[in-house]
Amino acid sequence: MKLQQRAAGVALLALLVLTAGGTARAASRPLWEAGLGIGAISFPDYTGSDQQRSYLVPVPYFVYRGRILKADRNGVQARLFGSTRLRAYVSASASPPVYSSQDRVRSGMPDVHAAVGIGPALEVRLWHSAGRRARLQLLLPLQAVYGIALPLRQVGWYSNPVLNLDLTDPHARYSWNLGLQAGPIFTDQRYAQTYYGVAPAYANAARPAYRAPGGYGGSQFTVALSKRYARFWVGAFMRYYDLAGAGYAASPLVTTRHNIAAGVGIAWILGQSAQEVQRGD
Repeated sequence: MKLQQRAAGVALLALLVLTAGGTARAASRPLWEAGLGIGAISFPDYTGSDQQRSYLVPVPYFVYRGRILKADRNGVQARLFGSTRLRAYVSASASPPVYSSQDRVRSGMPDVHAAVGIGPALEVRLWHSAGRRARLQLLLPLQAVYGIALPLRQVGWYSNPVLNLDLTDPHARYSWNLGLQAGPIFTDQRYAQTYYGVAPAYANAARPAYRAPGGYGGSQFTVALSKRYARFWVGAFMRYYDLAGAGYAASPLVTTRHNIAAGVGIAWILGQSAQEVQRGD
C-alpha cells in the first residue's frame, strides 16, 4: 500500500470517527482531551465506484471545547455567532485520493488528489426533548473544496445539508451517544467533473467522453454510536450513499448507485486538561 494511501486513510478515519461520535454532554467537561487508538475503516474509491478499500489505521482522538474554536464529533469548527436557535461557524472536511492505477474503470486517467473542504455552515436548532436527551438540528454547510497538491487549486463547491438527531443522556458524565443524519448532496459542475467527468483524451470504447453536470448529487444516511469511558473512547459508524437521481449518475465512471462506508475505532485517553467548561447547548 502506498504511503500516501495510508496517510489519506488515517486522515479520513480521524474525520469520520470524529463525525461518528464524541463525548457525553455532562454538566462540566475538560476543556480538551487527547488520545490515540486503532480502528478499521472500509469505503469506496469514490461515491459511485463498485471498488471498496479497507484499512487498519491509527485513530487520533482530540476534543477541544473552547468558546470560539471547537473540535468534536462535528469536526473542526470556528464559531462566528450564535443564539438560542441559530449558530454559524466555519467547518472543515477531508476526502481521500483516488488512484486510477488501482481502479479498473479509471485506468489510464489522471489520479484525483486528496482534498480538503472549508466554508461557512449554519446550525438551526429545531427541537429538543425535556432534559435534552434528544435534539433535532438542521445543519447547512457550504464548502469550497481544494485538491492537496501544488499549486493549491480549487476543484469546486460541495454542500450536504442534513437533519441531525442526537440521542444521549446529558446528565451522565459518560453516556452512550447515538447520532442519525440524513440529507441530500449538492455540487457545482467543476466538482462533479473532477470525479465523474471523462475528457475526450481519456475516452475509449468502454468509457465514452462525458461532461458531468452539477446540481443534485444523491443523498446520504448516517448512523453512529459512541461512548466515552473514563480511560478510553469507542465509536462506530455506517454511512449509506444513494446516487439515484444524481445529475452525474449517467457517468461511465459510476458503476453502482449504492455505496456503504463504515468504521469502528477505540482510542485510549492519554491526557486531558484540569480546567473544565460548562455544558454547551
